[in-house]
Amino acid sequence: MHAITRLSLSVGLACGTLLSSAVWAAEAPIQPKVMLITMFAPEAQHWIERLELKQEIRVPGLSAEYPTIRCNAQQVCLMVTGMGQTNAAASTLALALSSKFDLRKSYFLIAGIAGISPKHGTIGTAAWAHYLVEFGTQWEIDSRDAPKDWPTGYIGINTKGPNEKPPLDYKTEVFELNPKLQAKAFALSHKVELAESKESAAWRLKYPSAPANLAPVVTKCDTAAGNTWFSGTRLSERAEVWTKLLTDNKGEYCTTQQEDNSTYEALLRASREGLVDVQRLAVVRAGSDFDRPAPGQSEVDNLLKYADQGGFVPALENLYRTGNPLVQEILKNWSAWEKGVPEA
Repeated sequence: MHAITRLSLSVGLACGTLLSSAVWAAEAPIQPKVMLITMFAPEAQHWIERLELKQEIRVPGLSAEYPTIRCNAQQVCLMVTGMGQTNAAASTLALALSSKFDLRKSYFLIAGIAGISPKHGTIGTAAWAHYLVEFGTQWEIDSRDAPKDWPTGYIGINTKGPNEKPPLDYKTEVFELNPKLQAKAFALSHKVELAESKESAAWRLKYPSAPANLAPVVTKCDTAAGNTWFSGTRLSERAEVWTKLLTDNKGEYCTTQQEDNSTYEALLRASREGLVDVQRLAVVRAGSDFDRPAPGQSEVDNLLKYADQGGFVPALENLYRTGNPLVQEILKNWSAWEKGVPEA
C-alpha cells in the first residue's frame, strides 16, 4: 500500500473513531424516572400539556400513529401505544427493547379510561388496580345455545362449567401488581377532588344506590381486559365471577378495558431480561361509562349510546388528577424511590 494511502486511511479511521465517540456521547440512553403509558391521543393530552413533554424521540416499532416517545427535562416520558391488545403489546415491547432508553429504574404508570361497575364506583371514579384479569381468554358458546343454568355463554378454557377455575395455560390470564406501589399511589391520591360534567352528574342519579349515584372518588379495585368491548348486566356479572375465580376470591372487578394484561406481559418479558422492573408498574383506570345500565334502563342503549353518559372528558381529567401525585412524589424523592418503592 502506498505510504500516503496508509496515512490517509489511518487519519480517516482515527477521525471516524472520534466521530463515533462523539455521537455515542450525544446519544446516551434516556433514563426516565417515570414512563407514562396511554393508549390513544386524548388520554395523553393532559400529561403532554401540563408536564410540558416537549422532547420527541422516535422509537422503531412503535405504532405508526404514535411513533414517538415524549419527554421533559424532569425525566418524565410518555408513550401512546395505540388502542387494543396487539398495539399495547407491540408498542410496549418495542420501547423496552429500544437502545434509546434505559428503563431499568423507571416507574411505569398505565393511565387510561374504562367502563366501570356501579357496585364499586361511578362515572369519573379513578381506580388503582391490584389484579389484572384477562376477560377474553375464555371459551365461548352463543348464549342461546348454552345450558339453561349458565348465565352467559362464557366458561374457562378446559373447564366443565362457568364456576370452575381454569388451568392457567396461557400464563397471561391474571397478573398481580406490586401491592406496596398500589398502596402508595392510593395514599397519595385518595383525597384528590375529581371532576364531573353536567351530563355525568345527572346520569349517575339514575342509579338507586351508592357508590354509583355519588360523586366520583379515588378507589382501589381490579380491572378486566379484553379486546371485545362488552356491556350489559349479564356480561358484567360474568366479569365479577371471572375475576373472583382467577384471583382465588382475592380480586374485586370494577373496571373494564382492553390493554392492561398485554402491556404487563410485554413488561414482564423485558423484566426477565433485566431491561425493566415490572414491580415498578402501577395501573389507574378512570370510569368513562357504566358497564351496565341502571335498573329499568336499556341494555342495548348502555352500549350504543355510552357517550350520552358524559363521562369521557371528566375521566380524562381524573386520570391526571389521580396519577400526577404519584409522579410528583417519585420526582421529588427520587433518592428514595430510585432503590425501589419506599417502605415508609
